Amino acid sequence: MLTFFHILVALHIAFGSVGLISFWVPVIGKKGARNHRLWGKVFAYAILGAGSIALMLSICTLIDPLGTHPHLKDAVFVRGIFGYMMLYLAILTLNLAWYGLMTLRNKANHTANRRGLNLALQPLLIIAALICAVEGVLIGQYLMVGMSIVGFATAGTNLFFMFNPNPPPKAYLKEHVKAIVGAGISVYTAFSAFGAVRLMPSLALHPGLWAIPLVIGLAIILYHHRQIRLSLKPRSLKPAGAAS
Repeated sequence: MLTFFHILVALHIAFGSVGLISFWVPVIGKKGARNHRLWGKVFAYAILGAGSIALMLSICTLIDPLGTHPHLKDAVFVRGIFGYMMLYLAILTLNLAWYGLMTLRNKANHTANRRGLNLALQPLLIIAALICAVEGVLIGQYLMVGMSIVGFATAGTNLFFMFNPNPPPKAYLKEHVKAIVGAGISVYTAFSAFGAVRLMPSLALHPGLWAIPLVIGLAIILYHHRQIRLSLKPRSLKPAGAAS
C-alpha cells in the first residue's frame, strides 16, 4: 500500500506543479488570446488530474491512515485531515475545474450546463462538504468546518447559475472566472497546507496559512468580475462639437 501511495503522491505533485505554474498565464495574460486559451486548458486538465489522484490518496488514507502516513501517530487526526478533508477538497477542486470548462463550452447553450457530470458534481460536493464539517466537529478540528463552507457556497452559486432560465449577459464569463480561479485557490491551499504538515507541523492547520491563497484568489476574482462589468457598459458618446 505504501509504495502505491507514494507513486500516487508523486503523480499528484507532478500534475499539481503543472497547475501551479500554468495558472498564472491565463490570469495575467490577455483574455481570449491564444496563450490564454492554451494555458487555461493546460491548467484545467492538470487540475483535473491532480484532483482525481487526490481522490485516490484520500481513499487510501481512509482505508489505512497510519500505513499511508507512518510519520504521524494519531490515526483519528490523519483520517480526518488527510482522509475526509482531502476527499472533500479533491471533489471541490474537480467540481471547480470541470464547471469552469463547462460554463465556457456551453456559453451558447445554457441548458447544457444542467446535464451529466456537471450537474452530478453539485450534490456530490454538498455531501462531501457536509461529511467534512461533521467529521471536523467530531474530532475537534474546526478548520474542517470552516473549509466546508466554501463547498456549500460553491455548489449553491453553481446551481443558482445553472438553473437560472435567463442568466444576464456574460454571466457565464463571471462563473468561468469564479470556478477556474477557485480551482487555483484550491490547489495552492492544498500544496501549502498539506506540504506544511511535513515541513512545519505546528503551522499546518493555522487558519492564516489556509487564508492566504483564499484572500489572493478572491482579489483576483473581484478584479476580473469588475472588468467584465465595465465591459458591459455602453461606450460614452462623443461630446457635442467633437470632430468626426
